[in-house]
Amino acid sequence: MIRIRKFIKFYIILFFTLFAFTFSSFCLASESYIWTSLDPSILTSNTDQEAVSSSNSLNLESGSAILIEQHSGKILYEHNIHEKLRPASVTKIMSVLLIMEALEEGKIQLTDQIPCSETASSMGGSQIWLDPREELSVDEMLKAICVVSANDCTVAMAEYLEGSQEAFVAKMNQKAKELGMNDTTFKNCHGIDEDGHVTSSYDIAIMSKELLNRYPQITNYTTIYMDSLRDGKSSLVNTNKLIRNYKGATGLKTGSTSLALYNLSASATRDNLSLIAVIMKAPTTKIRFAEAQKLLDYGFSNFSYQELGKKGDIIKTVPVSKGVSSQIDIVLENDCGTIIEKGSEKNITQTIDLPDSLSAPISQNQKVGEVSYSLDGNIVASTNLVAKESIDKTNFFTIFKNLFLKWGNLLR
Repeated sequence: MIRIRKFIKFYIILFFTLFAFTFSSFCLASESYIWTSLDPSILTSNTDQEAVSSSNSLNLESGSAILIEQHSGKILYEHNIHEKLRPASVTKIMSVLLIMEALEEGKIQLTDQIPCSETASSMGGSQIWLDPREELSVDEMLKAICVVSANDCTVAMAEYLEGSQEAFVAKMNQKAKELGMNDTTFKNCHGIDEDGHVTSSYDIAIMSKELLNRYPQITNYTTIYMDSLRDGKSSLVNTNKLIRNYKGATGLKTGSTSLALYNLSASATRDNLSLIAVIMKAPTTKIRFAEAQKLLDYGFSNFSYQELGKKGDIIKTVPVSKGVSSQIDIVLENDCGTIIEKGSEKNITQTIDLPDSLSAPISQNQKVGEVSYSLDGNIVASTNLVAKESIDKTNFFTIFKNLFLKWGNLLR
């Protein structure tokens, strides 16, 4: 009887052991499956990015799309981002970038009057019907290019700046190379279809980022919804409908032809977070705007900009040896912040690399250390630590001066 009981007990234990093993294996397999279904908000490697690109988790109908954070360029979503496609008038982002560069360098002024050639006036497509006998200021030209995508004004500016459209296009390609736009070849400055005139959503994001970061004043033009030229005789209505309908929209440029279909580089800023969404080869204009908005909504819903410190913030006060002052404030050299997934702010840690003490002489803004901020073991932001002020080294004169001041205080 005892043997039978032991026998039954053995098989009961064996049964539950096998059951537990099978169940745990099933759970592990299930967890593994869930883990490998990539979340496009977590792009930590090229492998992850390629997987997200092919998954198209937002079910976009457009041929190519990308969402980036404007200042860092961090990719938040991507779909076929290196496919070479026809950009149409989104080309003009590079043209405007070069115009703004010429303004910065003093080659032209906003008040300069720009003539119109026969070539410029005959461009066709989007235009304001420039007359060869007519001149407009650079300011008016920029308004026409940014608001209604005027091909005639773009060519007139190209010819004025470089002598010919061909020379201007050469400069466009040179700038594209400098920016790392490896998918891009420009054949013209306006975007009318031409064989070999191609770029990618990735490259459009790069030049959009450059324009907005380097020349933020361009939004004075790209955020205009309605305006006019020629003393009110020519009405302008922005081709980018998001300017009117999307909260925080700052630009940037539309483009469409029968071959390129519908393209858009859309930028917006909310709560210190600036995003750029690029759509290429959308089947309709309605889908172009809807999918750009979907990308921007995705970014604002899932990410936030975390300010970690401002330029000049005191990080630490350290003692100073052999100096006229015994201590010095150490501050951030630059503003410091990062874009992160919402809810992970509390997981950011600060690491300060700074000596326990410093020796004089010390110069103002002299680098004395570094500070970095990490999230889950990965550095997400860093900047130098610098001296807030200069401290001279002590000498006989300063020692005598300090003693004299101390005796003076005692005798009062």
